[in-house]
Amino acid sequence: MSFIGREKIELKTPDQIRLMRRAGLVVADALAAARAAAVPGATTADLDAAAAGVIAAAGATPSFLGYYDYPATICASVNDEVVHGIPGDRVLQPGDLVSIDCGAIVEGWHGDSAFSVVLDPADPAYQALVDVTERAMWDAIAALWSGDGLADRLNVVGEAVEGAVDASGGSYGIIEEYVGHGIGTQMHLPPDVLNYRVRDRLPKLKAGMCLAIEPMITAGTIATETLADDWTVITADGSRAAHWEHTVALFEDGLWVLTAVDGGAAELTARGIPVAALD
Repeated sequence: MSFIGREKIELKTPDQIRLMRRAGLVVADALAAARAAAVPGATTADLDAAAAGVIAAAGATPSFLGYYDYPATICASVNDEVVHGIPGDRVLQPGDLVSIDCGAIVEGWHGDSAFSVVLDPADPAYQALVDVTERAMWDAIAALWSGDGLADRLNVVGEAVEGAVDASGGSYGIIEEYVGHGIGTQMHLPPDVLNYRVRDRLPKLKAGMCLAIEPMITAGTIATETLADDWTVITADGSRAAHWEHTVALFEDGLWVLTAVDGGAAELTARGIPVAALD
């Protein structure tokens, strides 16, 4: 492992990335369990228990539990909750928009991923918000590759997220206070991965980087407030929010989505992006 730049961005070896892949697959399984548990009548604590059971069975460690005293394995954010919702006795209702974020550690290496889902019956407007956010994430991941090599700078992520939102034709807001991040020996590492365009030249993309790409998009304002629990972030205007995230590794010969079961092959191949030969 080496470092680059003033921010000391970790560059991982292929073997280190394989360990992160193991953590990523644990996260994928934990999120699948939480998603299966996310039905009307369940509590957000039920979702947390489902994910925690998967992580424990895999011999892994939750990234979130105890992180700055965070009290749970997952974040479960409902409707106007953007991120960091603490699981508890809240009962899920038909039509709720639920965002679930989870991280796990295997042999000291982290994986981090999130998804959003609208419980049946799904309001088309809220489903559209979820779909736009997921599309923005995949477009941003694909933007890390350009032509026959890695794109130049990290600016491509914010450009792709804004491009996806603009192309949707909807009236959405891109959260700016909470962004993606580097990941590896810690859950949050440099660099910050912005979901919006900036004129500043962000860090150059290099093989060995691992990045958590995670747009958070609202049906209204980008202004947020934090509740009295000091964790749960809500939209200031009460509009709903969606959140998608994957951990991605950068190679000279392509990309590998470490928290996607298929390594991102389906989405990347459809966009003409090579999948790195990690496995």
